Amino acid sequence: MNDEQARQVVIARLLEKANQAVVSARSVHAAGDIGLASNRIYYACFYALSAVLLNQRIQFGKHGSVRAALHQQLVKTGRISRELGRFYDTVFSERQEADYNALAAFDAAIVAQRIESAASFVARMKELLGA
Repeated sequence: MNDEQARQVVIARLLEKANQAVVSARSVHAAGDIGLASNRIYYACFYALSAVLLNQRIQFGKHGSVRAALHQQLVKTGRISRELGRFYDTVFSERQEADYNALAAFDAAIVAQRIESAASFVARMKELLGA
């Protein structure tokens, strides 16, 4: 397998992980684990965005760098809406809150809406990839 083939395999796997994270978010939300649902929402978006960036041969080791690249490579260029950029910022913050603040509390109805928005975010990333 050459480098390009390997890159395409990784992109496909990232999209699979994004889809799995959306499914997982729905499942854990239904089970009442709203914090874990927030984690899965973010990771669905992160994996899909990472696939798009990797398709452009852009990779980062830090979540903050991926977030910055979203704005620089996709929002500022008009490839995605500012609204989607703000959504990513929101789920980025909420995931950190859910993962690192033991007292964090989330509204189940809002998290349910975020799950559907995450599914739309993943779909938009797939559109950008032509998938």
